Amino acid sequence: MVVLTHSHQINRKQCILVNESTTLRRHAEANFAGKYRQWAKKHSFESMLPGDIKARKEKAEQAQQTINSHLTERKLAERVIPYSNKLFKQAAIEWLVATDQPIQALDHPKFQDMIDVASRATNGVKIPNRRATRAEIMRIFKNHLTRLRTTLNVSRNLVLRAASLHLIFQHRVLLLVAQ
Repeated sequence: MVVLTHSHQINRKQCILVNESTTLRRHAEANFAGKYRQWAKKHSFESMLPGDIKARKEKAEQAQQTINSHLTERKLAERVIPYSNKLFKQAAIEWLVATDQPIQALDHPKFQDMIDVASRATNGVKIPNRRATRAEIMRIFKNHLTRLRTTLNVSRNLVLRAASLHLIFQHRVLLLVAQ
C-alpha cells in the first residue's frame, strides 16, 4: 500500500493506492455503476462489479437447487459380456502373462474348480478385493488351527489313555507272573 499526498492542493488530501482489483470494482460500483453496466451491455461484457457477481452466484445457486429436487440418482447396471470360448481363452492367456503364472496354472485342479464355480454365475462374478481376501484367508487359517488343536488334544488324550491302559496291563501281567 502506498500513501500519497497532493502537494499542489492546500488541504493536502491523502490518497491511498491499492493494487487490488476488488477495491477498484467496489469504487466503480459505488460511483459509476450505471455507466459501467451500459458499457458492459454495449460491448457484450459480463459485469465484474461485486454486487453483480454476487447476484449471478445466488441466481446460479437457486437454479441448482431447483434442478436438484428433480434429479434422482440411479446406479448403472454393470454390463455383463456374454461368454464365448474365444473370449475365455484370451482372458486366460492375458491373466497368465500379466501375473507371470506358469502355463501349468491352467491345469491346476483348484483353478479349474474356481472357473467351474464362476461359470455357474448368472450375472457375472464379483471378485473380492485385497482386504476382503486377506480377512477370509485369516479366518480360514484360524479355523484350521482350531480344528488341528482339537484333533491333537483328542489324539493326545487317546495316547495318554492307551499308555495308561498299557501300564495297567503290564502291572497286572507282572502281578500274575509274580504269583
